[in-house]
Amino acid sequence: MKRRRGSIAWWLVFLLGVLYFFLPLVATLDFSLKAKPPFAAYTSSLQDPKFLGSLLYSLVIAGVTITASLALIVPTAYWVQLRVPRARSLVEFVTLLPFVIPAVVLVFGLIRVYSRPPLPFTHTDIGSSALLVAGYIVLSLPYMYRAVDTGLRSIDIRSLTEAAQSMGAGWLTILWRVILPNLRVALLSGAFLTLAIVLGEFTIANFLARPAFGPYLNLLSQSKAYEPAAVSLISFGLTWLAMIAIAFLGRDTRTRIEIGGAH
Repeated sequence: MKRRRGSIAWWLVFLLGVLYFFLPLVATLDFSLKAKPPFAAYTSSLQDPKFLGSLLYSLVIAGVTITASLALIVPTAYWVQLRVPRARSLVEFVTLLPFVIPAVVLVFGLIRVYSRPPLPFTHTDIGSSALLVAGYIVLSLPYMYRAVDTGLRSIDIRSLTEAAQSMGAGWLTILWRVILPNLRVALLSGAFLTLAIVLGEFTIANFLARPAFGPYLNLLSQSKAYEPAAVSLISFGLTWLAMIAIAFLGRDTRTRIEIGGAH
């Protein structure tokens, strides 16, 4: 009897979660279809070159941000856990700072520092895009670091490292051929969260005057009625496609690394 009540309670919580998640989407879809003809908001949005341009720009920025974040965080988290575990609490505190420092404060600090010599980054498009990537790396730190740290704690990195070193592998080889393959699922999870942050972020991209997806959606909402809802659903669908791709790539969670291949 208790088991049956627990099952009913679980399904009730699950149903409430589904309704909480899907009802806003259904309402957004219903509103977007009120345009005449019904799918005009979607066709006009897809035909808008600014939509594709801003989305492509944000995807490229997301790719650069993910790559740079992994290059920074994976060696740091690996070294902290392997050599200086006492510094783990300090590193965790530093990675939590983006929750305390608002994005608007971060972007104004970047603009103030890098808008004058000797590093006038804001004077060029490439420099402004580089600052945008730097800001996104900071924003993604809490999520990316914890994804990597959780993945590292789930494997015996000390044994893997010692086995690889006994085969003559250097540190770069150990990271590339031993540690990273074992962190595949964790890295993909962090990459997905970073992608979601980049696609939805507005403040930093807006103040740096970058043609990103967030500012485009904000400008669209100021001049259109139904198109913002359509674009929001399209971006949501693309995000879910990215999540499905991540789940597909990370489906084999029990991949074993052959230490004998490290050399």
